[in-house]
Amino acid sequence: MKKNPIIKNALILTIITLIAGLGLGFVYEITKNPIAQAQEKAKKEAWQAVFTDVDANAFEAQDVDAKIADKAIKSVGAKATVDEVCKAGDKGYVITTTDKEGYGGDIQITVGITSDGTVNGISILSISETAGLGMKAKEPKFYNQYKGKKAEKFVVSKDGGDGEQIDAISGATITSRAVTGAVNVALAYYQNAF
Repeated sequence: MKKNPIIKNALILTIITLIAGLGLGFVYEITKNPIAQAQEKAKKEAWQAVFTDVDANAFEAQDVDAKIADKAIKSVGAKATVDEVCKAGDKGYVITTTDKEGYGGDIQITVGITSDGTVNGISILSISETAGLGMKAKEPKFYNQYKGKKAEKFVVSKDGGDGEQIDAISGATITSRAVTGAVNVALAYYQNAF
C-alpha cells in the first residue's frame, strides 16, 4: 500500500504550524510585560514633557467621557480618537489623542492644556511618517508652534481658515494636518469637558 503524499505534506505543515504558533505564544508571554512597562514609561515621560513643572506623582488618570470625545471629534471633523485624559495636579490636563490620517499611519500625541485653556506643549508618542519629511513633526521647530497658544483651534496656514495658524512642514502637509487635527481634538475635548 502506497502512502498518500498529500496527507504526509499536510501532516508536516500542521506540525510546523503548531510549533510556530506555540513559539509565538511563548515569546508573546515573555515580552508582554516589558512592552507594557516601556509603553507606560513613555507615556509618563510624555506627560512630564508637556508639564515639566508638575511632579511625576501629581498626574492622575481620569476616565475618558465617550460622549464628549465623540462630540469633540465631530466638531473638529477629524478621524481621531481620545485615548486618555490625565489631570496634571492643579496646572491643567494632559490629553492623549490619535489622528488616523497621517501619511504613514496613526499619529499619537499628548497635549498639555493649562487650566486657562493654553496649550502648554505637545509630545509625540507614536509616529511612522516618511524620514526627512513627516518625521520632522518630532522636531521642536514644528511642535513648538502650538506651545503657549490659547486658541479655539489651530489650522495649517496653507489650508486657510479661522484659527491659530501653524506652518506646515515642507513636503509633509498631510502629517502637519494630522498633528494639528490631533491637537484640535484634544482642545475640543478640554473645552467640552472642563
